[in-house]
Amino acid sequence: MVKHPSTHAKRDLYGLLGPLLDLAEHDDNVIGTMAGVFRAGNTRYGIPRFMFVGPRAPHDPIRLGLFAGIHGDEPAGCEALVRFLGELSRTPALAAGYDLVAYPVCNPTGYEDNTRVNSAGLDLNREFWRGSSQPEVRILEQELRTHRFDGIITLHADDTCDGVYGYAHGRLLNEALLQPALDAAEPHLPRDSRLLIDGFEAKSGILRECFKGVLSPPAGQQPHPFDIIFETPALAPLEQQTSACIAALHAIIDEYRRFIAYAQNL
Repeated sequence: MVKHPSTHAKRDLYGLLGPLLDLAEHDDNVIGTMAGVFRAGNTRYGIPRFMFVGPRAPHDPIRLGLFAGIHGDEPAGCEALVRFLGELSRTPALAAGYDLVAYPVCNPTGYEDNTRVNSAGLDLNREFWRGSSQPEVRILEQELRTHRFDGIITLHADDTCDGVYGYAHGRLLNEALLQPALDAAEPHLPRDSRLLIDGFEAKSGILRECFKGVLSPPAGQQPHPFDIIFETPALAPLEQQTSACIAALHAIIDEYRRFIAYAQNL
């Protein structure tokens, strides 16, 4: 379902996903499946899905959706999810109380070709919840409907910025989770302190508004999940971007765990 590395692809999907396939084979906490498959030309592709089941906690499991590689020329988020799940496999307690569902390559044709767009030439992150015919979008929309995540974290990279920033979509909970994520990322990369980022007003690297058609929860889902987009500077070294993403993921998970504990004690 994932194209084999013997092709002339610019990037190796199998090589990227190999460590996660090994985890799914040897770690009972990791379950690897396909969210869906589709054809581009004569080749069959899949949207890989890896679930990490953390140790149980006093509360019901918190299910988070982790997404990367919606733009194929942004590999740092893909690498970060692979490494992040590897860290959790070695230290499961880091994910206590969580069921994490990771989609490390949401645009496999774009990843292979090192392009922002998919093989049809479309920016998938402008296609969500607009009746798109793109199979990647339809597969991911069905995942979002089915899993009804308690929170969504999407990893991106921006080649017009010099530091990390994020979209909070105008919700206070998102801002409360994004702030420690940016703090945690700063030892790896600076924060983008501009007052205008991507055409939107920003404050300390947090944007309240966002583009239409981005990957997001289904309209009307209740309770509404938290929804964060975390951005790294695409021109920074890949290792620094990857480390910043991993630090941000850990910070969000830790902070939301504290939020749940506080809410239970109200």
